[in-house]
Amino acid sequence: MDLASLDPRRKRTLYRAQHRGMKEADIFIGAFAEAKIATMEEDQLVRFEALLEELDADIMDWIMGRQPTPAPYQTDVMDLLKNFKLHP
Repeated sequence: MDLASLDPRRKRTLYRAQHRGMKEADIFIGAFAEAKIATMEEDQLVRFEALLEELDADIMDWIMGRQPTPAPYQTDVMDLLKNFKLHP
């Protein structure tokens, strides 16, 4: 991905996804954002930004299926995250 081609909002969101605080989340959510952020539709970006407001441990539990995903986050973006392969 060419970082220079991203608009400032997507750059900020990518940075937030890559710098979560929990190393596992930094790696997984950051890699997901790097792979998908440039092609996300506007409404998907809004949902992804909202998801990033949640705690790392909660997001990772939802992705890994250790906890049920709360209704507000049962979206196409969460489906993309759950199906994302770090190493294809």
